[in-house]
Amino acid sequence: MLRRNVRSRPGMRWRVMDMTSMQFTDKLFDAVLDKGGLDALMEPELGPMLGNQYVSEVKRVLKEGGKFICLTLGESHVLGMLFPKFRYGWKINIHVLPQKPSKRSSLRTYMVVAEKASSTTLETISTSFDHDTLDSGDQARGIFEALETENKIRTKCSSGNDILYSLEDLKIGVKGDLSELSPGRRVQLNLGEPGQSRFCYKTVLLDAQQNSDEFLYHCGVFLVPKTRAHEWLFSSEEGQWMVVESSKSARLIMVFLDVSHTGASSEDIQKDLSPLVKQLAPAKIEDAAQIPFMAASDGIKQRKVVHQVTSPLTGPIIVDDVVYEKVDGELGHLSLSKDLVFRRLTFERSEGLIQSEALLASEGSQKTVCEKGNKKSHSSSKTKKKGSQKKSDSHVSLVDDASNDLNVDHGYLASSYHSGIISGFMLISSYLERVASSGRTVRAVVIGLGAGLLPMFLHECIPFLHVEAAELDPVVVELARDYFGFREDERLKVHVTDGIKFVGDVTTTTVADAVPGGIGIDKLDILIVDVDSPDSSSGMTCPAADFVEESFLSTVKDSLSKDGLFVINLVSRSPSIKEMVVSRMKRVFNKLFFLQLEEDVNEVIFGLNSEDRTGFCSPEAYNQLQKLLNLKHPEMNQNIIDSAKKIKPLHG
Repeated sequence: MLRRNVRSRPGMRWRVMDMTSMQFTDKLFDAVLDKGGLDALMEPELGPMLGNQYVSEVKRVLKEGGKFICLTLGESHVLGMLFPKFRYGWKINIHVLPQKPSKRSSLRTYMVVAEKASSTTLETISTSFDHDTLDSGDQARGIFEALETENKIRTKCSSGNDILYSLEDLKIGVKGDLSELSPGRRVQLNLGEPGQSRFCYKTVLLDAQQNSDEFLYHCGVFLVPKTRAHEWLFSSEEGQWMVVESSKSARLIMVFLDVSHTGASSEDIQKDLSPLVKQLAPAKIEDAAQIPFMAASDGIKQRKVVHQVTSPLTGPIIVDDVVYEKVDGELGHLSLSKDLVFRRLTFERSEGLIQSEALLASEGSQKTVCEKGNKKSHSSSKTKKKGSQKKSDSHVSLVDDASNDLNVDHGYLASSYHSGIISGFMLISSYLERVASSGRTVRAVVIGLGAGLLPMFLHECIPFLHVEAAELDPVVVELARDYFGFREDERLKVHVTDGIKFVGDVTTTTVADAVPGGIGIDKLDILIVDVDSPDSSSGMTCPAADFVEESFLSTVKDSLSKDGLFVINLVSRSPSIKEMVVSRMKRVFNKLFFLQLEEDVNEVIFGLNSEDRTGFCSPEAYNQLQKLLNLKHPEMNQNIIDSAKKIKPLHG
């Protein structure tokens, strides 16, 4: 080429160079002309890596106002990589080149012109042609589809909604100077790309909302596993700010792992991410080693999957046995020959949510004080996540011997929110005592069976209680029977039905009592709503939204006796959602109380029909509750009374 052009073009230079790693300084050229080079690098079998590297180099060597002129066939996989690379700070125009009449090929050549602008505004792509000027073949159709898709994204980004930036966008200042902290800044981006990193990562960068002397780190990385990415704590902006506060980081880079990272070790991920996150760190960070990596541990020492089934209503469900890394002091009073084993029921529609959890024990044995075994934090709720549940096969064999000869201990509640629910019976302990002493029965309904642990505990420990459970999914009922020892008798029944309909039917039936000659049944004395929400992105994990609608709450009030108690397990990290639920309940019930469980996630809310305003949380009420409970584990009695003493009235 040099010999061919030396006379006619003496100023033209020819270089042997790798176009994906050019040996030119930054901002050197006014124009870069590409005649089919990008198309050649983007052959489908090669993947996008080389094309990404090449375009990044083009952007680097162009001056302000410089133009990248790319002649291309405009295949979808080429434009799908090219358009996003030239979003912020670039103007793009596309032209179609005229075709020679003698040319046999039906394929047209397009000229994409990307001009490097001085501002970081985002503009839609313009064209010098329309549908009528092109043939209606696959090539033209692909061009218009790619244009339409990209311009929709650009329009959405211009409106400021859910913008996903690239690292290159941020480095040119689209969201301000990243070298400085900007309190309250929150940026969503795609981190990494083929050729630059092994993986790509959906990422959120958050600068703490206010400066503080209590920061432990200038910058930290928080890895969110695939199994937990859907949770409100990580998927919502409000929840993410809570994570920032807990991390003690001035800037937190939250990285969401997905199916593409399956099989990669934490070391692989950290090694891949380190050079990327360093580019997002404030100026005070000089070494990637100064950036700590944080991630939630699942806390599981051993695990065995006992049963898996897919329900048409609930989706995939898992029953597993686990041994935790630690167990709290309350369970230190229980003795097993080996580590304490818990059986769990998990719904994968919100993967990581532990629906029910039970302690396994030798049948008929009374446990004694023992300090052996690892200790588990007393689970506060269905949302006490254990994170990723994948363990090696060796863990399965470790748990086998321990769980084969064990059964569910229905006299022990492994979840503190269950203890909290029962502690609220203190609010109607005088009424319960009067009923018990008269030889009558108390009618209790639990909406949401789960593994049947709460109904079975009530059945065993309060002999004058008649318990009914309403469960929508027959598969869940069978799992409770087959794997958690749930059994019905004359004092314990389960109905496979919709919980809201069940309460409505109770209300309708009890109305017949007021009609002369009508055949009715007694009203409910206790109604417990303990159901999870299938939509965890709503910010409310428990209950489902329908159970806190004012119409349902009014139906509940009508179904209860005048001394009746309504209990609802509310699980949400959103203060606004909690306020909304409480506000609705205040409009319906005469008196409200609440129990705040640990981690500020669970609240058990109690609604009373009674207008009596005194004596609910008195020492006498605690003593009455203790006398009513027939508990085989003394420490359970203490757990329940301790929870009862934490119950407070909701004023206003």
